[in-house]
Amino acid sequence: MSLVSMPFAGGSADTVLHVAATVMMVAVVGAALYGFWKLHEMPLHHAKKNEHRQLALITVLTWIGFIWHWVWVLAVIIAFIDGAAILRSVRDIWREPTPPAQPEGDHD
Repeated sequence: MSLVSMPFAGGSADTVLHVAATVMMVAVVGAALYGFWKLHEMPLHHAKKNEHRQLALITVLTWIGFIWHWVWVLAVIIAFIDGAAILRSVRDIWREPTPPAQPEGDHD
């Protein structure tokens, strides 16, 4: 039996409250879905804002992340980490000049 077709007390107040509760439930579910969507699209928006070089990869990973959630985590990592800056840092570590060797007899 439906609660709308058979109100508790038989008055119009129960029907109004059932309608209000239904509207509130639909609004809460809609807001939750909208929030989930915005959170799920976060890596894509960040990559577009920063003109990320791997925008197509992040887009695909975001869509696949709806099915396999760990893929979405990978999209977040790729979107928020600047791979070129990391590679430059690693490259510069190897390019650092070595300090000149001290002669064997000259110890401070």
